[in-house]
Amino acid sequence: MTTLPFPLADAPEQQAAEAAHRLFSPGADFLKGVVAMDGLPRDDRLEVCFAGRSNVGKSTLINALTGRKGLARASNTPGRTQEINFFTLGSSHYLVDLPGYGYANAPLPVVERWQALLRAYLAGRANLRRAFVLIDSRHGVKPPDEEIMTLLDRSAVTFQAVLTKADKVKEQDREKMLAQVRERLSKHPAAFPEIVLTSSEKGQGIDTLRAIIATLP
Repeated sequence: MTTLPFPLADAPEQQAAEAAHRLFSPGADFLKGVVAMDGLPRDDRLEVCFAGRSNVGKSTLINALTGRKGLARASNTPGRTQEINFFTLGSSHYLVDLPGYGYANAPLPVVERWQALLRAYLAGRANLRRAFVLIDSRHGVKPPDEEIMTLLDRSAVTFQAVLTKADKVKEQDREKMLAQVRERLSKHPAAFPEIVLTSSEKGQGIDTLRAIIATLP
């Protein structure tokens, strides 16, 4: 057993893999996009959300998890997508796609409005079991990632780091990147003590992430 802080999540055991298959095999569907708190669906399902900087591969990961290539739509312009998008997963779960953060091209009023909605969402969803913070493996934790993790700390929402595009990182660079991510995560009390390493293109870590979602209490 590794003694490293924030070890990489293992492949799922059989029972967890079977639970993941049962949850994900019926498929996922887009439910609605929400721009204000009064538009949120009822909190009568277990809910997980995905947050990440623009171009981190969030939409691609959601599509890989659900097996539906065009389910989540990507926007390459930070600040363009202002909706919180809800997807139904079977009859028991919501997957929630938060707008990509990183606001270089977004007007300040847009940024403030989105941040207010995000704070209200995180503070007000009793059924939200975990946030997955996506981090680009090529770059490690950046200042915008620190901002969203700090907001999750303050909202007392457990979050788990998911490293994307792992296939783009050379083997000799991986440990240095992981050390940087672990060091940054150690400063956040809401961080779940395990990292998921993924590549949507190669399928790496997808089964692991499905099993994590399927076995959340």
